[in-house]
Amino acid sequence: MFGQSSSPRREGLLPAQEPPTSADFPSMAAEPAPDTPALAPVPYETEDRRPLPVDTSPEGVSPPRRTGGARRQLLDVIVELGYAPAERMEMVRHTARTTGRTPEMVLVDEGTITSDQLARAIAERYGLDHIDLTRFKVDMMAANEISPDHAKRHMMVPVAYDDERTLLVAMVDPANVVAVDDVAIRSGRRIRVAVASADDVTALIGRLNRLDAAVTEAVMPEDEAEPDSQVVDLGESSVDTPVIKLVNSIIAQAVEARASDVHLEPDGRELRVRLRVDGVLTEATRVPWKMVAGVVSRIKIMADIDISERRLPQDGRVGLAIDGRKIDLRVATLPSVHGESVVLRLLDKEGVVLELPSLGMRQEDRERLEKGLHRTHGAVLVTGPTGSGKSTTLYAAVQLLNTPDRNVITVEDPVEYQVDGITQVQVNNKAGLTFAKGLRSILRSDPDVILVGEIRDKETAKISIEAAMTGHLVLSTLHTNDAASTITRLIEMGVEPFLVASSVDAVVAQRLCRVLCTSCKRPVQVAGEVLAEHGFMAPSDMDAYEPVGCSRCGGTGYKGRVGLYEVLKISEGIRSLALRRATPGEIAMFASAEGMTTLREDGLEKVRLGITSVDEVIRVTGTV
Repeated sequence: MFGQSSSPRREGLLPAQEPPTSADFPSMAAEPAPDTPALAPVPYETEDRRPLPVDTSPEGVSPPRRTGGARRQLLDVIVELGYAPAERMEMVRHTARTTGRTPEMVLVDEGTITSDQLARAIAERYGLDHIDLTRFKVDMMAANEISPDHAKRHMMVPVAYDDERTLLVAMVDPANVVAVDDVAIRSGRRIRVAVASADDVTALIGRLNRLDAAVTEAVMPEDEAEPDSQVVDLGESSVDTPVIKLVNSIIAQAVEARASDVHLEPDGRELRVRLRVDGVLTEATRVPWKMVAGVVSRIKIMADIDISERRLPQDGRVGLAIDGRKIDLRVATLPSVHGESVVLRLLDKEGVVLELPSLGMRQEDRERLEKGLHRTHGAVLVTGPTGSGKSTTLYAAVQLLNTPDRNVITVEDPVEYQVDGITQVQVNNKAGLTFAKGLRSILRSDPDVILVGEIRDKETAKISIEAAMTGHLVLSTLHTNDAASTITRLIEMGVEPFLVASSVDAVVAQRLCRVLCTSCKRPVQVAGEVLAEHGFMAPSDMDAYEPVGCSRCGGTGYKGRVGLYEVLKISEGIRSLALRRATPGEIAMFASAEGMTTLREDGLEKVRLGITSVDEVIRVTGTV
C-alpha cells in the first residue's frame, strides 16, 4: 500500500533516543574526505524531546523499550527480550566460532528466534525504532528516492518522509553507516534509521521491482487495443527517469490495491495523490512541486492529450497490460487555481462478470428481478449514484439472458466488460455516435435484449421506453436516490406517465458498502436508541460487528464490497400512482406496504449477519 503523506513524526513515530556514537562506530569519527559533498547529512538526526506514548506510533512501528545504547551485546538483548534462554548463549557462541557465522545468525538458522525477533533485538540494542513492513504503509514517493539496485545492495528501503528534509529508512544493519551516507548523498536529505527484518526488506524490494516491471514489460498488443485507445509502452528508453518511475509505481500500486480511481490534485505546494479503494478515498502520497508538471505531462502524453493546453478540461484514455491483466485507463484533466488536477479511472477489461446470486441480493429481491428479466418486453432499470455498482448488476442480468436463442446488443460508454456472445457498441461522441443514435441503429438490427449504458437525456429516455413498448426487453441505468424516484424522474424527463406505467416492469436501487474484514472484525452490541436515532426500525439492542484493522485489510477494517438493494416491482397500484404523477414518497410508502425491502432495511439485515457495520450502512445510505 501507499503510505500516508502526513509526517510519521507528527503521528507519533519516535526518534532514536540514544543513537550510535563515534565510540560505537569509529568510521563516524573519521575526518571527512576532501571531496565529500557539503549536503551530506549527519547519518542519525535526532531531536531532544520527551518520547511520545507507544500507542500513538503509526501502524507497524515499535519504539525501543529502553535506551541502553549500542554498548550492550546483541545476545544479551535477545535474552533480555525473552527470545532465547541465557543458558544457551555459550553454546551459541561456540557454534558461531566453529562455523564462521555470527551468534545471532546461528539462533536464526536453528529456528530459536525469527528474523523479525532479530530485527527487534537490533533496534532495541541501538535505541532505534523497529518497523514491521507487513503492517507499515510505505510511501511510494519515498521508496523511489533510491533505485532498487541500491536498495538491494545496502538492504535498506526508504519508507516515509519524517519531515521535509528527513527520510525515514528501514534497514537491516543500522551499523552500516556507509550505506546511510550513500542514501543521504543520493537523496539530498537527512536520514533517520529504523530497523526491519531482512525478510521484510527483501520482500519489499522484490515487490517494488515487480510493480515497476509489471507496467514496463507487459504492454497491450496493438491489434488488441481499442481503435481510439492510445497504447503506451511505459518501458520506453526514458524509463529510468524519476517521473516515469513514479507514474509507473502509482498506476501499478493502484491496480494492486484494487483501486477504481486515482486522483492527482495540486495544492500549490505539492501534488496530492489519492486512491479510491472500496469506494473510499485515502491519501497515498504527495509529489514534490518540482515534479508536478512532469507527472501531469507524462500522464497526458500517455493518454494522447494536448500537453500545451492547460486552460480547458480534456479527456483521453490509454490501454495497458499490467501483470498480464488488460487495463483501460480513462484520463480526465480539470484546470484548477493551483494547476491541472487529473483523475484516472481504472477499468479492468477482463474483470469477472458476476452472476446475480453472487451479488448479495436477498432471495426475494432476486426473484422479483428475475421475473422482470424473463419477460419478452418491458424495461428493467437500475438506479443509484456513480460508482454504486449499477453496471455490474446489469452485466449479471445480461449473463442470465445471454443464450443462443436471444440477440443481445448493448450501447455503452465505456464498454467496461467484454462479454462473449453479445454485440457491444461503444459510444463515440466525437464521431457523432451518441446513445440516442446508437439506440436507433440497434432497433434496426433485430435485437431481443437491448442494454443502454445510461439514460442521460430526454431523447434517450423516450427511445428506450418506446423500444420497451414494441417487443424489446430494455436494460438501462438512471441516476436517482431510490427506486421510487425513478418513476417521477422519467416523467420529469418528458416521458408520458402512461408510457412509464405500461413499460417499466422493475426498478433496482442499490449502493455498495464495504465488507468487514473477516480476520479482525470484533463483536459489539449496538443500542436500540442509537439505531432509532439514525432512522433504523430496530425495536431493541442488536448484536453486530465493528471494524478493527489489520495487515490483511490495510488497517481499514474492511476488505471488499457488497451491494445493498431495494427492488421495486411495478404492480397495478404503482402504475395507478404513476398515472396520477404521485410523489416519490407516496410511491415508496405504497411499495413498502406491498413488501418492498428498502436499502436501509437490507443494510440492517447485512449488519445482523456480520457482513458489514452499522456505521458503513449509515455512510452509504445517509441521504436515502
